[in-house]
Amino acid sequence: MKIIVVSDTHMPKKGKTLPGRLTEELATADRIIHAGDWQTPEVYDRFKKYGQIDGVCGNTDDDQMRRLVPDKKALTIEGFKIGIVHGHGTGKTTEKRAAESFSEKMDCIIFGHSHIPYLRYVNKTLMFNPGSVMDKRKMPYFSFGILTLSDHIHAEFVFFS
Repeated sequence: MKIIVVSDTHMPKKGKTLPGRLTEELATADRIIHAGDWQTPEVYDRFKKYGQIDGVCGNTDDDQMRRLVPDKKALTIEGFKIGIVHGHGTGKTTEKRAAESFSEKMDCIIFGHSHIPYLRYVNKTLMFNPGSVMDKRKMPYFSFGILTLSDHIHAEFVFFS
């Protein structure tokens, strides 16, 4: 199963259309996960055109978006437990806040907020931040992720200009 993982789209503030490199991959995805900071329900609707989407709110999402998706979400996909959270808050790093967001053991936790691509195992949980497709900040490239589920979880980044 191929899952496209995105976060921090910040649309329409950071752009009016989804990047072509992203839409190429969305066209072949089985599922989409968004880790927050969409900004409006119109962004949700754009992603929904490509298939099943799961996501959470971020700190910049409007009230309409907050009614559409929760603050955090736990899913079981292909037998893997996957947690989704934006990662914002006070104290600790974004990664630590994300890692501590779920009381149940997760195989993978997808998060955003920092706009910094991150891929590391913490206590046998794969921590995955896809970066941002619209707001790379100080990073050299825009990015999103691909999560492939088979007999194991494989995560990779797609970097583009």
